[in-house]
Amino acid sequence: MSGGEEGAFKAVELGEHAEEPSNLELQSTPQATPPDPATQPAGMMESGSPTTPSSGAAGGRWVSATEQFKLRKFFVLRPGTLEQALEDIKRLVNQEEDGSVQSVWLMAELDHWNNERERVVLITDNTLLICKYDFMMLNCEQIQRIPLNYMDRIVHGNFGFPPRSLLKREGEGLRVYWDRTREPSFSSRWNPFAKDYPFCTFTYHPVRSADAKFAALCEIHNFREQLTQAAQRAHAKSPVPGKANGVLVLNQPVIIDAYVGLMSFIGNQNKLGYCLARGNIGF
Repeated sequence: MSGGEEGAFKAVELGEHAEEPSNLELQSTPQATPPDPATQPAGMMESGSPTTPSSGAAGGRWVSATEQFKLRKFFVLRPGTLEQALEDIKRLVNQEEDGSVQSVWLMAELDHWNNERERVVLITDNTLLICKYDFMMLNCEQIQRIPLNYMDRIVHGNFGFPPRSLLKREGEGLRVYWDRTREPSFSSRWNPFAKDYPFCTFTYHPVRSADAKFAALCEIHNFREQLTQAAQRAHAKSPVPGKANGVLVLNQPVIIDAYVGLMSFIGNQNKLGYCLARGNIGF
């Protein structure tokens, strides 16, 4: 891939005054109160067709008192917080480069060292936007733009690790590739802060079981279907010379190439990648 193409995937650091005004209205902004499942806002296509959560979602019930206490610590569940986040992010959508917003999702992104990080993900006409949003300070800190017509593979399935790895992760995930010819370098594999990987990995956000609204926002199967359709339309609209036209969808284990992962174990157990109320610390 040429230097110009690599630049399209670099994360953009955003300052307080980096916002650009836009008249774009999000098609899938959730309401302040949990809607009826038949009118869920998450994953709404531009035509307004709703998506429904899978049968495994909690469907609007608190699982237990302990689960309720844990979930209430997430700032994204505070009244009005998610709505404010979507208003902030929509101002950063470039209508000419990105196009119209197709759907909005709340996901957890996994890096190559198995570290979880909270993300707001937007599917637009031309790009996949992965947004790092601070739900405590109500500020969008970073956006990664991935052109949909560069995507060549989508892998979904249960997580797996190398044979001698000490790590384990339950559940399923989704990985999106956009350059099958490029492999991460040796230094990148052992660098926990490396950003030059030609793929991104997603899994369910912990607040998925909060209620029906968040169950739809976090539903990874519907996210995969809409991302696949958007990528196919982008390939047909703007094919890239020298690349295969279309996106290949594979059902196979999502392998995380990590072995010890002490840092990810501590970080994931304490939810360090999420905006979470952690209580008062005093001496």
